[in-house]
Amino acid sequence: MPSKAARPSDAGLIDRFGRRATDLRVSLIDKCNLRCTYCMPAEGLPWLSRSELLSGPELIRLITIAVRDMGIAEVRFTGGEPLLRQDLPEILAATAKLNPAPEMSLTTNGITLAKQAADLVAAGLTRINVSLDTLRQDRFAELTRRDRLADVLSGLKAAKDAGLSPVKVNTVLLRGINDDEPADLLEFCLENGYQLRFIEQMPLDPQHGWDRTQMITETEILDRLRTRFQLAPHPEDRGSAPAQRWLVDGGPGTVGVISSVTEPFCASCDRTRLTADGTVRNCLFAQTETDLRGPLRSGATDAEIAELWRGNMWQKAAGHGINDRDFAQPERPMSAIGG
Repeated sequence: MPSKAARPSDAGLIDRFGRRATDLRVSLIDKCNLRCTYCMPAEGLPWLSRSELLSGPELIRLITIAVRDMGIAEVRFTGGEPLLRQDLPEILAATAKLNPAPEMSLTTNGITLAKQAADLVAAGLTRINVSLDTLRQDRFAELTRRDRLADVLSGLKAAKDAGLSPVKVNTVLLRGINDDEPADLLEFCLENGYQLRFIEQMPLDPQHGWDRTQMITETEILDRLRTRFQLAPHPEDRGSAPAQRWLVDGGPGTVGVISSVTEPFCASCDRTRLTADGTVRNCLFAQTETDLRGPLRSGATDAEIAELWRGNMWQKAAGHGINDRDFAQPERPMSAIGG
């Protein structure tokens, strides 16, 4: 049960259930250069205008407040497609210089990663996740509506060659489309030194067309992998990590499954989210969010902004509610919230 008491005097991002957010997900932009069928329509979405987006200095100020004043220890940059932000290296470099310096990572579709990997490392990035749902060129073009598989594969190699570690691959399986590929994807990642993470498809599409019966569950994913590999639970405690990890053929190779729908991990969630237009969300599926852009542009102090952020986190629900009968999908799609 949540605490009914007033929020205690605590500088951190705590909620009524005793959780503390130390992981900040920052959406840098809502635009994307792919049109993945489960993420957005072929024509794209109404993008935020330049004035609606947080500027580089505004992003850096909010990240600084989060790290310096509220205990954020890890910052992951997302989108949309974050590599479309022209000032990304400057944002990364400023974040890397914070004291204490947070762990930095980035999630990308990898389309332009080959050209940018070295610059990202020079700016201070150490870890990266690349979305890849298929190894077949025809399927990639069907799923993303773009014939760019070769660019993603080149980006993965460039990331590893530039020294990013780990290089993780994020995969969503869709029934009847790519659900025959999990073993092939795992073999590819093991051979190339990448860490594979399967993610259950979540109800975050703008069309609100998510169908639970079409989602490939964790159990199904593991069953498909076991047709070629032996899997054993990883001995290390997952802590607040979203992925349940498995040793492959005795290790050291691993594979992870993020089963947000069938095995929610809300009780250990340590995340807070900043959207590209300057609102904070305490959950991917939150129905409310708190505007920081307005106060920031109106002259609010760092302390005032921090209090707004703390108030947002204090109201976090016990869980995302996907499995509740009255669950309502948030209005914003994933591309606007940030991964």
